[in-house]
Amino acid sequence: MTEMQKPLVDIKNVVKRFPVKGGVFGREIAAVQAVSDVSLQIFQGETLGLVGESGCGKSTLGRCIIQLLRPTDGNIFFKQEDLTRLSSRQLRPIRRHMQMIFQDPFSSLNPRMTVEEIVGEPLDIHKICQTRGERRQKILELLEFCGLRKESMSRFPHEFSGGQRQRISIARAIAVKPDFIVCDEPVSALDVSIQSQIINLMQDLQKEFGLTYLFIAHDLKVVEHISTRVAVMYLGKIVELAESEELYQRPQHPYTKALMSAIPQVDIDKRQKRVVLGGDVPSPMNPPKGCHFHPRCPIAQEKCKQIAPELSQIADAGSKHLVSCHFPG
Repeated sequence: MTEMQKPLVDIKNVVKRFPVKGGVFGREIAAVQAVSDVSLQIFQGETLGLVGESGCGKSTLGRCIIQLLRPTDGNIFFKQEDLTRLSSRQLRPIRRHMQMIFQDPFSSLNPRMTVEEIVGEPLDIHKICQTRGERRQKILELLEFCGLRKESMSRFPHEFSGGQRQRISIARAIAVKPDFIVCDEPVSALDVSIQSQIINLMQDLQKEFGLTYLFIAHDLKVVEHISTRVAVMYLGKIVELAESEELYQRPQHPYTKALMSAIPQVDIDKRQKRVVLGGDVPSPMNPPKGCHFHPRCPIAQEKCKQIAPELSQIADAGSKHLVSCHFPG
């Protein structure tokens, strides 16, 4: 990534709160802070991995980026255009260039539609094909790209395995030739033997079509394999961001180190001492003051309880390695 290269997606200070209502009149009594002041840049052709525990805000951030959810605050630029200022009608032509692959390939596919109808739907919405013959040929090409046979076109989602259903979802996502795809845990619902096939397919499609991915996952080995850079998220905030190799070899944040120590290692010599975090993840309705991680952090000091650290570059990093910690290393 050169300094002069402009990001394809530029996320600036994004906040997403969900109101919690109660009482007789259904008034807002609290708010869940799902995403808290997140800033990220995603560059053309790369895969940015986004990792963290369940409930940390990964999927919410992904949905905010492609405007399935509207952010409470902040700006999201796609090709230098601020999506947060556009109406639903203005967003419609831009949605062709931004797609999403969901975690559960069964619930994300309409069970009443055939594969031809599912993959052909985005072609119809965006008026990609002029004739029925052109439309059918395009669908056949997409299915072939994704490793599915011609006979699949007339079948329904329930007739396929989980891996095949995810291939259908991927074919639908790439049908309109998008520039950017949010992949929301696309392999976590699949058997381990199938996961590698889907990951390899996604990498092949990235090379073929010049795709850019935001790859959301909790499996750090999968993220290491596919990602160019990796961002670590905790309780709505990005706590560390670096190139994949740099992050896995030299994690700086205590939370990242704990995640890394939980990765199973076959090689005994490479096994790290397991870091066991105490306590539970704090409630996003009432996040801790200062550093969100300090109640569970093994190296927390008084400063951590009072002052929230900024996401900043560590002094001795050769590459851009950002960490949100008062005492990194």
